[in-house]
Amino acid sequence: MASSNASIPIIDISPSNPDAPQQLLSAASKYGFVFVENNAATGIPPQDIAKMFEISKEFFAAPVEVKQTAAIASNEAGKNLGWLSRGVEKLDPGTQKRADVKEAFNLAPPSSPTNAPTQPLPSPLAPHAPLLTTFQTSCQTLCQTLLSHLSAALATPPDWFTSRHDASLGPTGSIFRMLYYPALSPEETQKAENEGEELDLRAGAHSDFGSLTLLFRLPGQPGLEIRTAEGKWEGVGFGDSAGEEGGLLPILVNIGDLLEDWTCGLLKSTVHRVVFPRGSAPADRYSLAYFCHPLDEAALEAVPSEDVRAHARERGLGGGGGRAGMTAREHLMERLGATYSVGK
Repeated sequence: MASSNASIPIIDISPSNPDAPQQLLSAASKYGFVFVENNAATGIPPQDIAKMFEISKEFFAAPVEVKQTAAIASNEAGKNLGWLSRGVEKLDPGTQKRADVKEAFNLAPPSSPTNAPTQPLPSPLAPHAPLLTTFQTSCQTLCQTLLSHLSAALATPPDWFTSRHDASLGPTGSIFRMLYYPALSPEETQKAENEGEELDLRAGAHSDFGSLTLLFRLPGQPGLEIRTAEGKWEGVGFGDSAGEEGGLLPILVNIGDLLEDWTCGLLKSTVHRVVFPRGSAPADRYSLAYFCHPLDEAALEAVPSEDVRAHARERGLGGGGGRAGMTAREHLMERLGATYSVGK
C-alpha cells in the first residue's frame, strides 16, 4: 500500500535553464521518473493535449462493435496496434490473478511528420488524423530533446541516443497509447469479492519496455504508484499544485528498460503500477502515453560514457547490461509475448 507520495522533481528544459541536463540525469538515476514543466519548451501546445483527451473519451465511449473494427486481434500483421479490450493485457503476468482493468488504443507513429497515421482508424478517430499525427510528432521531438540532454549530461557523442531513435532511418517500436481505466460497478466489485479476486489493481506492476515514456494526465485522477528501492509503493502526485489547479499538469517522464540497459543500470527503469484510489468514490481514469523506442535493429550495448563505465565497474558488469547482445526489437517482442499471454 502506498503511504506517501514520491518526491519526484520538476525540471524546466527550456534554454533559460542550463542545469536541465544534469537535473534530468539526477532524477533519472535516483527515481527513474521526472516531471517536465509543461511550457513552450516542450513543443506540445496545451490545447492539443486537451483536445487529445476529448478525442480519447469520445473513442472509449463508442459502442463495442465500433471499437472492435480496430481490435488488436484483427490487425492483419498481428502487430501491437489498435484497440485492446478489457481482460486481454496482464502487465504483471507472474503474480496477477486477473487481467488489467483497462482499455487502450495503440497507434503507430506516422512515417513522417506530414503523413497520415500508418494504420486504419476507427470512425471516432478518423476525423482527427491530422492532430493524431501532429501530437505524435511533437512527442517524438520532445523525446529527442530529452535524449540530447542525457547525452550532454553523460558526455557521450551528441547524437549517440538521438541517432538510435531517428525514425527516418528505419522502423521503431514507438507507440502512442490512449488509456481508459473504467470504474468498477457495484456488481463487478461484488462479483470479484465473491470469487476472491484482488480489487486494487487497474494495471499490474511493470517497467516500461522502451527508452522513454511521456505520460499526460488529468487533474484529480490519482492511482499511479512507483516501487522504491526498499520495495515500498509510493504514489506519484501531480508535482505542481498550481498546475493542477489550473488544469495544466507537468508532463511525467520515465525511463524504460532500454535506457537502463544501455547505461548498465545507472538510469533506473522503475517498476510502477496503477491502482484504484483508496477511500474515494469510483471514478474513471484517462491518460495518454507516448512510448519512445529506438530503431528495431539498435543493439543493446553500453553507452560510451565514463559515468556509465564507472557505474558498471561498481556493479561488476562487463561491457553491457542484462540484455547485451539483443536488439531493441527482440527485447520488445519478448516483453509483449509475456504481457499478452492471457490472449491477444
